[in-house]
Amino acid sequence: MDFYSAVENRRSIYGISKDVEVAESRIEEVINHAVKHTPSSFNSQSARVVLLVGAHHDKLWDITKETLRKIVPAESFAPTEEKMASFKNGFGTVLFFEDQTVIEGLQKQFELYKDNFPVWSEHSNGMLQYVVWTALEIEGLGANLQHYNPIIDEEVKQEWNIPQSWKLIAQMPFGKKTAEPGDKEFIPLEERIKIFK
Repeated sequence: MDFYSAVENRRSIYGISKDVEVAESRIEEVINHAVKHTPSSFNSQSARVVLLVGAHHDKLWDITKETLRKIVPAESFAPTEEKMASFKNGFGTVLFFEDQTVIEGLQKQFELYKDNFPVWSEHSNGMLQYVVWTALEIEGLGANLQHYNPIIDEEVKQEWNIPQSWKLIAQMPFGKKTAEPGDKEFIPLEERIKIFK
C-alpha cells in the first residue's frame, strides 16, 4: 500500500477481533519504528508507549468498564458495557503517554518557550498516534482512538508499574477488522484551504 492509500484508508474501525494474521513481533516492529521516527519539538522524544496484548489488553478494558460503572448511572450502563466489550474484543491496545519530566526539563532549559512545551508535546503525541494508526492500517489491522484518561490513569499506572511522570494521553484498541466504516463526508476543500500564488 502506498502512503496516499494508507492515509485515505485509515479510519476509525470499531468492529475488531483477536483473530489477527499479523505476527505479534511485526506489530512490535511497527510500533518501535513509529516511536523512533515520529518528530518531536526540540527532538525531545517525550512520547512513551505501552503495548498491551493478551490478558493485559483484556485487563485494561475490564479496568475501564469497572471505572465507568462507578460513574455512569446503572439504568443506562448497558451501552457503555457493550462499547467496552467491543474494545476488549480486539487483539491489543496501544497506550500513548507523554513523559512530564522531559517536558519540565525543557521548560527550565528554555524559559522563553515554557508555556509552549506541553502544547508541543501533545502535537508530537498526536503525530505518533497517527503514524501508529496508519501503520496498523498498512498491516491490515483496524484501530480506533479512545480517551478514558484521566479516570483510568492511576489504576493503569499501578497495574503496569508505569512511572508517575508519564501522563496518559490516549488508548488505541486494534485487531482484525470485522466491520468496515461507513462513508465519510467531506467539507469542500475550498472552505478549508487558502492558496496564494
